[in-house]
Amino acid sequence: MYFASDPTELGLSVSAMVWRGGELLLMRRSDNGFWGLPGGFVEIGESVAEAARREVAEETGWRVEVGSLIGVYSDPDTNVVDYSHKKGRQNGAGSEGGPRRVQIVNLCFHAEAVEAGEMTTPDETLEMGFFAADALPEPFVPIHAIRIEDGLARRAEAAIR
Repeated sequence: MYFASDPTELGLSVSAMVWRGGELLLMRRSDNGFWGLPGGFVEIGESVAEAARREVAEETGWRVEVGSLIGVYSDPDTNVVDYSHKKGRQNGAGSEGGPRRVQIVNLCFHAEAVEAGEMTTPDETLEMGFFAADALPEPFVPIHAIRIEDGLARRAEAAIR
């Protein structure tokens, strides 16, 4: 697993609970083989809604309408990822050349699937599909399970975790 502690930097990310009827769109990640929600880092000059739409499209090919905020997730006990072993954009060594452990602040949104298309980062996704909320595939990214639990609760206010 790539989860870590002792963060060296902070990063802003988004994820989306994408609905089609009563089913959720999930992807199996190529970096760890776990199932989870589509999402990723917000790019400079991009709104969080734009980032959520872009990340879902890149990783699954689906065009979505972004809806309400499910929650904000920033707990350093569960949201630090070690990118030291990776190469490429937003990965690898930290700014000082040492290990790169990013405490991720994630904004998770509800979204509706609008139209299927071609994914543009197929190397990030091993497979994807729509699943009933009570029949999620395993293994599942633990921090994403919390987001789904919060999303299924359909609270008026966003969860802060």
